[in-house]
Amino acid sequence: MPSTNRVPLSVLELVPRSQGMTPADAMQHSTALATRLDELGYHRLWVAEHHGTESFMSSATSLILGHFANHTHGIRLGSGGVMLPNHSPLMVAEYYGTLATLHGDRFDLGLGRAPGTDPLTAAALARSASGLNDFAGNVLDLVSYLGEGNTTRVRALPGEGTNVPIWMLGSSTGGAQVAAALGLPFSFASHFAPQQMREALAVYRERFNADAETAQVDKPTVMAGINVLVAPSEAEAHYLFTTAQQMVAAIRTGGSAPLAPPVDDLSTVVPEGLLSMISEFHSVKAVGDPSQVVPQLEEFAAAYELDELIVTTYTHDPAMRRRSFELLAEAWGITPRT
Repeated sequence: MPSTNRVPLSVLELVPRSQGMTPADAMQHSTALATRLDELGYHRLWVAEHHGTESFMSSATSLILGHFANHTHGIRLGSGGVMLPNHSPLMVAEYYGTLATLHGDRFDLGLGRAPGTDPLTAAALARSASGLNDFAGNVLDLVSYLGEGNTTRVRALPGEGTNVPIWMLGSSTGGAQVAAALGLPFSFASHFAPQQMREALAVYRERFNADAETAQVDKPTVMAGINVLVAPSEAEAHYLFTTAQQMVAAIRTGGSAPLAPPVDDLSTVVPEGLLSMISEFHSVKAVGDPSQVVPQLEEFAAAYELDELIVTTYTHDPAMRRRSFELLAEAWGITPRT
């Protein structure tokens, strides 16, 4: 029987591309996974915006989410997130308003400030200012475009009146401050930047303004990311996890490559000086067999008083990633969708 106090589980997707795959292959595997996650009963499936990388094919989040919507039925879909300084708030409102108009109330709009890419590509995206005040102003514009009774001459059509739920994303106290001031739910990127998590959540909870005009929840609401890999045995799980560890090493050294196959000994493919950095990057993780992963997730959720967990999993073989989510869903006690 599932524990009565287990929080909902959601999935963060970056449309990973493994060695030997074309971009079209990666899209097909992610679409098949979306269908399976829906069947398994996961709460949300979010797609994160990344640009200019061989590893992830998730640059156009709204297009991918629209495609996923045609292959799923009950799972909530959303951005985890849209990097708002890369876009005009009006265009984001039109894109996500169009999704909501086509598919109904199934979408979340998670917003972040990071470029999601390297500086050169960020410049090509013609990013606007990403300071906290500029960012907060853009969020206010976006809320206005998606709400009802917009009195400005600029309107998002479709989009107006859809009230697509907005989440604030962050990996520091900056995003926490904006989320608190605007009364928005907050998703912390602890799966890759856990260093300021406790401080950021404290800021968010202490400063949360439920009376803000933009408030969408009546109390602080927190989701956090965690790296997960479940396999029938602990040894296999750690073996498969070396793909994610190699990915981190490539990212940290400025590389961009499709996901590599797992290896028996990580030190044979990663310089010794990077091993501690990888360990720090993946300090928030749950890797092992189902009986090991479930208590690790429960402990993480309890330690930070989380309302929801969003897990991310990378394997070279898409079948192993799908199996990991299947084993996790069964062990966590998620009710499948019919």
